Amino acid sequence: MRPDRDVEPGSLLVASPKLLDSNFRRTVVYVIDHRGAGTLGVVLNRPSEVAVHDVLPAWGPYVSRPQAVFVGGPVDQKTALCLAALNTGEDVGSTDGVIAVRGPVAMVDLDSDPESLVPKVRGLRVFAGYAGWDVDQLAGEIERGDWYVVAGLPGDVLTPPGVDLWGRVLRRQGMPLALQASHPGDVLRN
Repeated sequence: MRPDRDVEPGSLLVASPKLLDSNFRRTVVYVIDHRGAGTLGVVLNRPSEVAVHDVLPAWGPYVSRPQAVFVGGPVDQKTALCLAALNTGEDVGSTDGVIAVRGPVAMVDLDSDPESLVPKVRGLRVFAGYAGWDVDQLAGEIERGDWYVVAGLPGDVLTPPGVDLWGRVLRRQGMPLALQASHPGDVLRN
């Protein structure tokens, strides 16, 4: 069986404690797309110092707090992606300006009118760049133990930066994976 068999849109890739790459250390990646051509996702827990209002003024007032652009990953950081969690009862398929990812989570067309979309969503988050893997690259990293693949919740997309999303996601998993949440950020300080 393929190591990436459980990866699908809406799942999370949680960096294992041994993944020390500065782009992904202690990150949680929300998978937007996974197919034969590769995988695309965004890092949920890396806010930047840049305000959305400074780069996308039309969307700035509507994004979830903090109203910062999040660093979605190391690939193409001049590209902006936006994820929204729609309100309960809203149908992603009949909502203009969005493309369904999973459940109430959708990608937002940043060229659309924010005023028409905002009443239909409980939150929006903008990301600069993304995380991407070529065919079989992610499978190799999972097999090596770099990533844990777990189910995502719609609220994960809007988690504020003061919350330890990495630890929160791991703690809600069954044993023994939940124990990884207590792994110290720096083993020398343990």
